[in-house]
Amino acid sequence: MDKFTRLTGRACPINQTNLNTDQILPARYLKWTRAMGIGKVLFQDLRFDADGNERPEFPINKPAWRNARIVVGARNFGCGSSREAAVYALYDYGIRCVIAPSYGDIFSGNAIQNGLLTAIVTDEEAAEIMEALQRTPEMPITVDLEEQTILCGNRTYKFSIDPVRRMRLLKGWDDIALTENYRDRISAFKASDRKARPWAIPEAET
Repeated sequence: MDKFTRLTGRACPINQTNLNTDQILPARYLKWTRAMGIGKVLFQDLRFDADGNERPEFPINKPAWRNARIVVGARNFGCGSSREAAVYALYDYGIRCVIAPSYGDIFSGNAIQNGLLTAIVTDEEAAEIMEALQRTPEMPITVDLEEQTILCGNRTYKFSIDPVRRMRLLKGWDDIALTENYRDRISAFKASDRKARPWAIPEAET
């Protein structure tokens, strides 16, 4: 997993409360592999109509935000089903950070596993950032995970994140890498347990 330290890029405001994982990635694409380009169907039913034509009113279809690296959303972003592929779609499209007041719990956990930062701000701060982006669509935003700050124009916002998740993103650790970090402690426990409970160790097959 790639490390996340600091990111500067275009930010797309999507002011929709309870934006769910089926809206992020419709269920009919769950059989797609990432090699098939799952990012191109991100927000498919919101971005396109039934005939496949772009909906010009959807934010990520606007020229200034087509190549956004950051999404600024509303409360309960990523609620709904547990599909990890919703995170794949965001990441493969090029999104590396979502800024919102709250997230679906499973979505947030899946995001960390894949290097996608979910930065938490207040409802008022999210609204201010989205309003600033509406006024100046080309304005880049800088998200600094080490400082836990968001620079938007002449305003700086602090965001919150679970300390363990912050560490994992800074170091680029998924679950396996996190466990391997405790390799020495695991080995020491196994050796101690063998001495304390030799009867519990299966005999080697001959």
